[in-house]
Formats: sequence, C-alpha cells, structure tokens
Amino acid sequence: MNSGSSLTRRSCLSLAATGVSAVIAKPAPTTIQIESVTFTLEDIKYRSPYKFGGVAVDNTTLLNVKARIRTKAGKVVEGFGSMPLSNVWAFPSRQMPFDITQNAMRELGKRLVAVTNTYREYGHPIDINTALEPEYLKAAAQVSTELKLLAPIPKLCTLVTASPIDAAIHDAFGKALGLNCYLTYGPDILNKDLSHYLGKDFKGEFLNQYVNSKPRAEVNLYHSVGGVDTLTDADITKRLNDGLPETLPEWIRYNGLHHIKIKLQGDDIKWDIDRTVSINRIAEETSPSVKWLYCVDFNERCPNVAYLLEYLRKVKELSPRGFERIQYIEQPTARDLKADSRNVMHEAAKLRPVVIDESLTDLETLLLARELGYTGVALKACKGQSQAMLMAAAAQKYKMFLCVQDLSCPGASLVHSASIASHVPGVSGIEANSRQYLPAANEAWRPKFPGIFTIKDGTMKTAALTGPGLGVVA
Repeated sequence: MNSGSSLTRRSCLSLAATGVSAVIAKPAPTTIQIESVTFTLEDIKYRSPYKFGGVAVDNTTLLNVKARIRTKAGKVVEGFGSMPLSNVWAFPSRQMPFDITQNAMRELGKRLVAVTNTYREYGHPIDINTALEPEYLKAAAQVSTELKLLAPIPKLCTLVTASPIDAAIHDAFGKALGLNCYLTYGPDILNKDLSHYLGKDFKGEFLNQYVNSKPRAEVNLYHSVGGVDTLTDADITKRLNDGLPETLPEWIRYNGLHHIKIKLQGDDIKWDIDRTVSINRIAEETSPSVKWLYCVDFNERCPNVAYLLEYLRKVKELSPRGFERIQYIEQPTARDLKADSRNVMHEAAKLRPVVIDESLTDLETLLLARELGYTGVALKACKGQSQAMLMAAAAQKYKMFLCVQDLSCPGASLVHSASIASHVPGVSGIEANSRQYLPAANEAWRPKFPGIFTIKDGTMKTAALTGPGLGVVA
C-alpha cells in the first residue's frame, strides 16, 4: 500500500476542488513504522443512565489499543490509546437494536487493528492515518456486509472505532522522540504543509501554527445534564447513596460549576423550553454570583431550524437571563447535511454560534456546514487525534467558534480529550461527563492527573499535560 496514493484518495474531493496537487515530500528522519498493534475490549457500566439523542445509555465498551512503533534508528516504543465505542452516538439506528450496533463496532475494532498491522510505510502519525483511513472505510463496508447489517456502518462510526489506534500511534511517536505530541507538528518533524491535507488556502502553513506547544493552565468544564438526570430532590425516587452528587444543586456545589451543557429532546418543544428555564433557575438560585454559561445540545433531533428559532424565542421571553447565558447551540438538526441542506442556520447563527458535531467527519463536511450557516466546530478525541488537529486548523482559519466535546470519555480518553482542549487556541471549554456517569473507570487515573479527575472550581487543570506523546501513562 502506497501512502502517497492513499493520501490522494482521501483528499480527492478537497484537492480536486482547489486544484492542489498531492506532492509528497521526502520522508523526514523522524518518521516511524508500525511494528504491531494489539487491543483489548473492556465493558463498563454507567453509574446511572445518560439520555441523549432520545436514548438512555447504561453501558459502553472501551477499545484499548497498544501500538509498537520503530524509528529509522531502530528504537522500538509503545504507545497507548483508548476510546468508548459509543454506538448510540456513532451508529444510531431505528432498525437495529443496541446490541447489534455495539457488536458491529467491536467487530470493526478487531478488523481495523488487523488492517493497521498490515501497514509498513514510514511516516508521521498524521500521514499514517491519512493513508489508512480509506482502508478503514473499506473494512467497515466489509464488516457491514459480513454481519448483514440493515444499514452500513457510517463514516463517523469508523472514525470513532479507529480513534484509539490513531491515538496510540501519536502517543508512541512522541515518546520515541521524547516530545509531547504537540511539539511534533512543526515543519522540522511534520514536513508537509497543510495544503496537502486541507487545500490551497493553507499553502505554506504548518500545523504548529494552529496549536499551542504548551497547554493552557486550565479549561472551563461543561457539566452535562442528561435527559433523565434529576434536577432536584423532588425528582429522586430512590437515592444511589454512593457518595457522589445526585441533583444539579449538589453537583454545582461539589464541583464549583459555572458552565452547563443541557441535553434537549428536539421533538418536544415545551419540554425543551421548560427544561432550559428550570436549569437556569436552579443554577442561579444555587450560585447567584456565578457568571453562568450554557451549551444547549439537541443531538440533531430538531425537525427543522424553525423549531430551534421558536425554542430560542420562547426561552428569551420566559427567561431573558437564561437566554443570555446560552453560549452556543450544538448540532440542532440531522447530521447528513447534504440530505438536509434546506435547514440552513444563518438566522439562528445571528443569535448564537451554531456548532456541528455529528456532521463533522472531514474537511468537506466542515466547508458544507459553513455554507449552510454553521459557525462553530466541536472537536472530539473520538474522531482521532489526526482529524482533531486538522479540523482545529481549518476552524481557526475560517474563524469558527471552537469547543471540545465528550463521548463519556473515562481514563486515558479523558486525558486525551483534555489535552486537545488545552492545546487548541480559542477553545471555549470541555465537556467531561465520565465523572458523572462512569466514575469507577476514572479512579485509577485520579492520582496521576488530579487536576483533570478532581474538579473543584468548575475548571479542569491542564498545565501538567506536557509529558511525552499524548501525556498518557497507561
């Protein structure tokens, strides 16, 4: 498999549109070769169900990956990556039950590891991922056929399943060089400019121009309020009594919160409005001196933009302060932007940034979203470190609002996500809800990264994310 030809396949749409040729530079002396990739699957239970996108989730599977790489000098180093296989988000289906789509992702994970083990070209991790992505998509199509799935595995699902492999390779690469991975994106190490990945607008620019070499000291934390989460004592039928908060006021006091992510239904406007107004009332009653900010997330369930505009109008009418505190809106309508192109966001974006999340799978979808009026981008570790970095560059170039979102990431995946949030300039904050729903999976990591796993003033302390690779010590 030739990395140059694979790059051309992946970039054909954007490069053809821009007239940029995929010229491959000579391999840098710092390039690496994959020696072996191994994986384990780890099933974990939620502390309490988390409802988003109309579905309440109570379990997930972690895909844990170890990648051994070899430098040109013969040094062998191992890296680690981990990510939840969140099938409800990555592979939603009304035709297939939870177990079927979850099993498809588990099987796909095995297949993608096998595909990666066949790749022997030297390269930077971003070039390795660029070359492998078309092969990953072919593997997803094969798994869909072999399992006789009623709908094919979508690209987003493939990106999520591949993300811990990509993370492990970035991690190993940085460790081989003795550098944090955010120090490996300059022309001295990544010797192709961004036009090779993002088109002619980026000619002569390099990735390190769009990421900070050192992490910010802290990042605002968005506390998630799921669709079935209890707001007050009156909502509780039976307490868990596990030592953690169980109502919104308890969480506000426990973590010193000042940012909240509100999960909405998108198919019940009265519920959505009442939920938003109630959360704002509880927040300001609990901590009246706090300068509250909210994200409202419909998980693509609004039938149209008219629903969103009516929701915003009514919230402003009933709770002017609550409306002012909405910092941005996340993925209000369906993720397939081509099929849903009449739902333009220009009017809504005049009121607040409208962010794509599920829709964002590549540069093409980012550019299409801009045409349709979206003004922001949600970066996610679960779409791969390589893609997160390239989309971060594109979003900054096009002056888009930036945030980092979660996949109920515990342990290493949360450290990875926090690292993205702390190194990308302009990120408004990070959602990190595993402390709410998967706390047991975080316990072993708390002593290693106390500032990430113990929240006291509504911020995640990220200054320590300077270690080699992704900074993750498995």
